[in-house]
Amino acid sequence: MRVPRHVAIIMDGNGRWAERRGLPRAAGHRAGVKPVRTCIEECARQGVEALTLFAFSSENFRRPLTEVGLLMQLFLEALDREIDELAGKGVQVRFIGARELLAAALTERMAAAEARTRDNAGLKLAIAVAYGGRWDILGAAQRLARAVAAGELDWASVDEARFGAELALGDRPDPDLFIRTGGDQRISNYLLWNLAYTELWFSDTLWPEFDAAELERAFAAFAERERRFGLTSAQLGAGAC
Repeated sequence: MRVPRHVAIIMDGNGRWAERRGLPRAAGHRAGVKPVRTCIEECARQGVEALTLFAFSSENFRRPLTEVGLLMQLFLEALDREIDELAGKGVQVRFIGARELLAAALTERMAAAEARTRDNAGLKLAIAVAYGGRWDILGAAQRLARAVAAGELDWASVDEARFGAELALGDRPDPDLFIRTGGDQRISNYLLWNLAYTELWFSDTLWPEFDAAELERAFAAFAERERRFGLTSAQLGAGAC
């Protein structure tokens, strides 16, 4: 079966999972850790090169302060708990997003995790925290504009490849497969540039219930897709590239 090279996931449904069980939303966020482990393990096992998870968007800061604080604390606890195993399995960890919006205790742990796993040759795991696709594109445009203004870059040399290289995931291939759990069918300001030709797969399963079997269904659906990138089926059949 053809396996995606890069998988991007929006992990949605933690709060609803808890509410349907009469539990506090925190219980849903805690339950959402297990499927994260499952996805990392399965992607590594099946030879996926990169996995990018949307953990906390820039828009999530609009949620009640108590929930935001809880999410940040849970994220910190999970990072402390999981980094040893990730490092031991050869996973390379990176965080993307506006770190200046996060507490120093968290950004210090994030930097330490990145430094510890930087040379690992296994699955490239990116975790989006305080991330937004528009923030990503705007930041890339501003950096390029500053370089042009400083005389360090010829504006005529800024093509799609050069612009894409300035994005948070500029050194990784664009996602082949996007997965969103929880039933909503939108991309919610996630990797807007990078998802231009990504295959989209939406699941009604709430994130805490997402398991290896559901991930396999997403992979199977991806394997059946014809990825044309603007070409026709006939061109693909003739070997056009």
